[in-house]
Amino acid sequence: MVTKTFCILEFCPFNEKMAFQFNFTIDKQLEDELSALENGALNPESSGKTSVLDSQKEKLKDGKQSTKEGDLFEKPLWGCKSSEVKAFPLFDNSLAKSDEITRNLEPKEKQPCLKVAKEHDVPKDLKKMVENKVVEVIPYLQHVNLSVVKMSFLKDNSCGEDIVSKSLSSHSDLITGIYEGGLKIWECTFDLLAYLADEEVQFAGKRVLDLGCGAGLLGIIALKGKAKETHFQDYNSTVIDEVTIPNVIINSTSEFEDEVSEPDLKKRRNSNPTQQLLSKCRFFSGEWYEFSRFVLNSKKAFAKYDIILTSETIYNPSYYNAFHQTLANLLDESGQVFLASKAHYFGVGGGIHLFQKFIEEKNVFETKTLKIIDEGLKRILIKITFKHAH
Repeated sequence: MVTKTFCILEFCPFNEKMAFQFNFTIDKQLEDELSALENGALNPESSGKTSVLDSQKEKLKDGKQSTKEGDLFEKPLWGCKSSEVKAFPLFDNSLAKSDEITRNLEPKEKQPCLKVAKEHDVPKDLKKMVENKVVEVIPYLQHVNLSVVKMSFLKDNSCGEDIVSKSLSSHSDLITGIYEGGLKIWECTFDLLAYLADEEVQFAGKRVLDLGCGAGLLGIIALKGKAKETHFQDYNSTVIDEVTIPNVIINSTSEFEDEVSEPDLKKRRNSNPTQQLLSKCRFFSGEWYEFSRFVLNSKKAFAKYDIILTSETIYNPSYYNAFHQTLANLLDESGQVFLASKAHYFGVGGGIHLFQKFIEEKNVFETKTLKIIDEGLKRILIKITFKHAH
């Protein structure tokens, strides 16, 4: 047995500035298994190219500063100096090993039945949701350390989906119909975050969907931009419960609230800004067809989305029909989709060019290339809108 200690500085979603210390007792065998998992055991056919994440994160710090009233961020999202980023003793390799992924998926004809969609309620005890989490900090965002989350899953067999051990045993980051990669933050997410900041994309008053959300960082940025409502969707319920919702909680501090006048200060002190922000959120898990049907048939009022944010969701061509239909069903007629993807996904065959061809053949949407990143594996950002939306 090995006991490890992690410290988190200046983190508390409940407006308490203090340091938290967590002691984890870890079985040596589990630690070795997780180390193998994080060091690439899941991707035996990966080319071994050097990750571009570190240089990516440096570039993210150079985003434009916004000074106009109503702009997306009160502070530039990626504009802080490197010294402002807190360092933690455990580096999350799940962020770093994402540049060339061999995704071992089953043949199309063997795909399982569609995973039923459901909505996840946020527990009333928010502090309990995050008390055993170790937190990583990037400029103006925080997220739970995914290595620690995976380690806890390996040790706790009560996890309903058992996605970590299945991923480890199958040597794959994805298992069709079982696990769709939500326990990694894929590098295109950082590309899209940087673009949203650089272009000062406006979220105020908008209804936003983070589709295939994983850690939910894109949706959290929409919340910081004062979106009217933000929904998060991931294939796996475990990801929503253990990663997405905790990430929204730890980012839900008073800094995201509008400035208040002096007469409102007393009211604000008695309010819970975390709960206020969470009231603008809904969380869903399940397959895309099922998710689309679920929200459209829900007894709760539903209006289509003004903006859909999605990253690294078009790796598998067999999912294109479901993905396309979900966009067609849920996007407002004047809405827009911001999508980030690698040019090609080795081992599966999907990629941005194949998807754009699919879009053209369907003749429902049109696409516009927003940015091409040539560093490392080629990555592309596109915008999708309905053809008639001009």
